[in-house]
Amino acid sequence: MSTTEHPAKGSPGRTAAGRRADPEPPPPGGVLWTIAGDVRALLMLPAAFTMQVAHPAIGAGVDEHSVFRTDPWGRGERSLRSVQLWVYGGEDAAEEGRRVRRLHKEIQGTDTRGRRYHSLDPACYAWVHASGFPVYLYAGRYLLRRFTPAQERQLYREWLQVGRILGLHDRDMPQGIEEFWVYYRRMLAEEIEPTKVARELVGTDVPLPRPEGGPLPVRLLLRLTWPVLRTAFLRLRAFVTVGYMPPDARAAIGLEWTPAQERRLRRFSTAVRILVPLLPERLRYLPVARAARARWHAAAR
Repeated sequence: MSTTEHPAKGSPGRTAAGRRADPEPPPPGGVLWTIAGDVRALLMLPAAFTMQVAHPAIGAGVDEHSVFRTDPWGRGERSLRSVQLWVYGGEDAAEEGRRVRRLHKEIQGTDTRGRRYHSLDPACYAWVHASGFPVYLYAGRYLLRRFTPAQERQLYREWLQVGRILGLHDRDMPQGIEEFWVYYRRMLAEEIEPTKVARELVGTDVPLPRPEGGPLPVRLLLRLTWPVLRTAFLRLRAFVTVGYMPPDARAAIGLEWTPAQERRLRRFSTAVRILVPLLPERLRYLPVARAARARWHAAAR
């Protein structure tokens, strides 16, 4: 029985007029809704992004076409908002997925192994999507909780819905969690490598322009203290990037991690895990998620 005859739950079907319906985003109150908008997700995203750019084609595309070196703060803000819309955007989620595809439509070139690539080729585009799932599972053990097997399966089903939002077809994504781990191990063994961009993202002595936005007093303070803050930020970024990355991905990229670093990570994670739930909602959740949660709670009354 083909999925074209009976669309899988969450996959786009057909409207009464015959037009292909937009894919549904993950459901409110689900596992992904609970974790993706939590401020602790900010500590997980660098590991996922570094795993993405460790793919030869994705690393080459980011190296040649991205503004992550010249405008890292703006790029980070735009990327974070986009990721949040995939999960919490409701009717806007599918449009954001289409916008992302339009943005990448012309990105192509030659990867680090001399192969031609296009950024929307499922061979690499699917890895951009897939890399977030193992990071959520692994980092979640430190920062949130250990998921039950049932929660892991639910999270993967919801992650497939995000893939559809991004325009991936079901044939481009492993449809079950068992198939995912086979795909994931194959990618680590055959594709993932320490690309130039991946090495930069864990570097502690790389150029990093200071943030330019904010009130005048903040800008002046940053101008005076940026050399010190830059060093501290780069060290923290490297620490959480490598620490919250699954060990098999670390090994594939060639990243070192010592027992002393692991002990520091556990202490840091325990403090975060205890303190964040004590924060008020306006500080605990990112803006897009906070607004979506407010609408959901209001509709449930």
